[in-house]
Amino acid sequence: MTSPASPPDSKGTQLAPKGLKVLLAEDEPLIAETLGDSLEEAGFQVLKAVDTDSALAILRDQDPDVVLTDIRMPGAGGMEILRASVESDKLRPVIVITGFATVDNAVEAMRLGAINYIQKPFSNDSVVQMVRGSSRVRALEAENKSLREQLRVQTSCGSMVGASTAMTTVFDRIRTVAVTDATILIEGESGTGKERVALALHEASARSQGPFIAISCAALPESLLEAELFGHERGAFTDAHKEKRGRFELASGGTLFLDDIDDMPMPVQVKLLRVLQERNFERLGGETTVDIDIRVIAATKAPLRQLVRDGKFREDLFYRIHVVPVDLPPLRDRGGDVSLLARHLVEKHGGDREYTFSEATQAALEKYPWPGNVRELENAVQRAIALAGKAKELKREHLLPLDSRWRGATEPSDEVRPLREVIKAAEALHLERALESTGGHRTQTAELLGISRKVLWEKLREHGITSEDEG
Repeated sequence: MTSPASPPDSKGTQLAPKGLKVLLAEDEPLIAETLGDSLEEAGFQVLKAVDTDSALAILRDQDPDVVLTDIRMPGAGGMEILRASVESDKLRPVIVITGFATVDNAVEAMRLGAINYIQKPFSNDSVVQMVRGSSRVRALEAENKSLREQLRVQTSCGSMVGASTAMTTVFDRIRTVAVTDATILIEGESGTGKERVALALHEASARSQGPFIAISCAALPESLLEAELFGHERGAFTDAHKEKRGRFELASGGTLFLDDIDDMPMPVQVKLLRVLQERNFERLGGETTVDIDIRVIAATKAPLRQLVRDGKFREDLFYRIHVVPVDLPPLRDRGGDVSLLARHLVEKHGGDREYTFSEATQAALEKYPWPGNVRELENAVQRAIALAGKAKELKREHLLPLDSRWRGATEPSDEVRPLREVIKAAEALHLERALESTGGHRTQTAELLGISRKVLWEKLREHGITSEDEG
């Protein structure tokens, strides 16, 4: 928040914003005394320094709003004060005073970051006016920073960013339900950031100091998944050489995130339903009941209602986890968010180097369908940074896939190509997108496309597309 401006004094002069501090670094006692009095009469809080070391200490400890420093100061000098001020706060106005005003002095001071300079002798009133103008700039910068922070809060949640209506709706839902212990079901395509949503829910909840434990139900076969979730006693099965706590126990007091719950085998679904109902369980091979205090968040990349109708997911478990749904949109439906996300990811992965996008690159980013969603965009940004080398501008060829069929489907061209090439490129795009939506499961992809698994295999081979099979 910025300080409110003070009312005019009895002479009608507008006083400085209340509480603004001015560092006056001046070693000539008369100038320091008279100029300091004038600044105080104008409403500033004056912090005086008679040498470089004391000025640097004030910069470090009291964070002044404006710096007014003589070039010639005992010690390292005013230029060092200027450098230290710019290094600690680039937005802080610095005005230099010199009795040796040469072009070189002025140019050097302005090059280092000073906003103005004053030559001795000078009028105290003119200096006060200059400081007052600088303080207004400082106040406006503080206000802009506050507004930017408010905008950041509105367009971000946890580690996610987005300004589209679809994402601000998700952010509102997260902030609303995070304070409850209700079970959450996050629905969204692969790569949309479902684990980030789960983590944001955890961090905004009363359980934020407890553990956040995540497990992918698609990553483990049935026997291992059950042991990972519930733990086991020593000797429960071959290679169970010692007791092991499962994810439910490890998450007690916090949040358990069950990713890809649509891939959970039926026998494990039965046991999960009981845990959600009773809030206790027994380890594999054990007889002791273990009580737990957890919040469960589940995520699915496939529509669970359809899986229930197909007999592949328990209806009673569906209603147990579908207490509060969070629908996470794919990147192609988040109008305008791609450029915002790309800049955020460049800041995340670009280190201290500042990168820019041309308008053509931003337009290409928004046009590209991003079948792999945010995960694909993040990979593209990391690749672009690597390919850009020392260049500061990330170009379209750095960010978009290098495969010619992707370029042909996403970039405008004056060339009229044979229809069979266009159809082939479109078919390859559609196959890639279908595979991505099923997480690489060929059987599910074939069902989704309405073709046999054999036909799918032949088309993938024809287009040179590889994927992990569901086995």
